[in-house]
Amino acid sequence: MKNVLKLLITIAIFYYLFQYIDFYALMAVLAKSHGGDILIALIFQLGSTYLAAYRWRAISKPLVFNEPLSFYVKSYFKGSFFNQVLPSSIGGDAVRVLDLTVRGYDKKEAFYGVFVDRVVGLVGLLVLNLFASIFFFGTFQESFSYLIIFISLAGITGFSLLFFLNKIDFLQKYKFLNLFYRLANRLNSLYKDRTVLIKHISISVIVHLLTVISIFAIALSIDVKLDFQIFLIAIPPVFLLMIVPLSLAGWGIREGAMVGILMLVYEDKTKILAISILYGLLLIISALPGSYFWIKGISNKNKKTTEQDKL
Repeated sequence: MKNVLKLLITIAIFYYLFQYIDFYALMAVLAKSHGGDILIALIFQLGSTYLAAYRWRAISKPLVFNEPLSFYVKSYFKGSFFNQVLPSSIGGDAVRVLDLTVRGYDKKEAFYGVFVDRVVGLVGLLVLNLFASIFFFGTFQESFSYLIIFISLAGITGFSLLFFLNKIDFLQKYKFLNLFYRLANRLNSLYKDRTVLIKHISISVIVHLLTVISIFAIALSIDVKLDFQIFLIAIPPVFLLMIVPLSLAGWGIREGAMVGILMLVYEDKTKILAISILYGLLLIISALPGSYFWIKGISNKNKKTTEQDKL
């Protein structure tokens, strides 16, 4: 039922967009895209996913998880595959938690490890957006720039306050609030040395920077000549809006947000929509290695079961 609702929301957003964008003009733009630029975009997107997996390993290793980098890369790609290609009740983060529990780790510890990785990734996005908005202030209207700076600072401040929640004892008494109490404990344990935190956030910044470069390459593929700084400022808010799981794999939300933001500095809404659609398709392609790792994992599991039955 949840996925049906998401599908309806996705269709509704695209229906609304196509009231203002000519469908055939959009198809013409997509058909003329340059394959070389899209290949470059794919390489950067794959690099972003690989580096995100490396960050997850860097966060997990000091906790209780001792797995090789290859495990995290395969699991991260599988998570991306479930998010982008198989939008179901099992999300990418759930897949990563499941992969750890199959290895014998505690389910709660696995959840917190993935959750910390997700939070640090979000902070990296906010940091990138904050510095880009300040350094290139004036690229967008002042009101929009101030809004982005405020949201980024609020998010970073909220993350900083998480470190102090373990000092509020009454949070332990309530099931929902206890989640934040435990998270604070793990954050303080993991980041006793704050330089480690800076390192992990820096990795997250690079992860998102690679994604922005990927989208910039897609823009070039359809002859959209916008300064790179515009994408540095505009794309992070799009990703922030996509955090709310209202549509299938972010489709519709991403397109609406990208059109709404980039139209502040660029008038051709057809090409803006084309950028977002091409990026959505690119995400699906970049997630396909996850299908191989998923199928291979099932095959290996079946082989082990067969061997055990023979014994």
